[in-house]
Amino acid sequence: QDKEKLEIRKLNDPPSAEMVGDMIKYARNVIEEFRRAKHYKYILYHLFIGFLDFFIPPGELLEICELSLDKMGAVFEDSNVYMLHMMYQAMGVCLYMQDWEGALRYGQKIIRPYSKHYPSYSLNVASMWLKLGRLYMALENRTAGVKALKRAIAIMEVAHGKDHPYISEIKKELEDH
Repeated sequence: QDKEKLEIRKLNDPPSAEMVGDMIKYARNVIEEFRRAKHYKYILYHLFIGFLDFFIPPGELLEICELSLDKMGAVFEDSNVYMLHMMYQAMGVCLYMQDWEGALRYGQKIIRPYSKHYPSYSLNVASMWLKLGRLYMALENRTAGVKALKRAIAIMEVAHGKDHPYISEIKKELEDH
């Protein structure tokens, strides 16, 4: 599946092998820098008990994601693993900032390629359906929320078994909404 996971955008003038190679290097570097920025913020926060929490604002982390997605998107398809990684990071930052609409937009872009790249009963896919379901519910789209949560449950029942506490918890969520 490497070809699918590293899919290049279909353009009238396809990018050269060198351009693709350079973009892969860029993607790896920006992912590593993003991880370092998140880790550095975490360390500073815990060392100084939040005193330096403003050091790397979540808005800047989101901007890093968005700028890198724009740059990589000139060469890579949205289903490319490097694009998916940055979209997942952007979704996480949106969740942290309580930007439910932004998180939902990224999640909606992620779910189809995840479903293609991962096995049918992958907990990564189930986790994404669970996040989407909860976002839909928070945004008062009950129909889409129920559908997404049921998809998560279907995968988790195979992966964990029907009697797993996680499944009971999600079913209770559905009943409460």
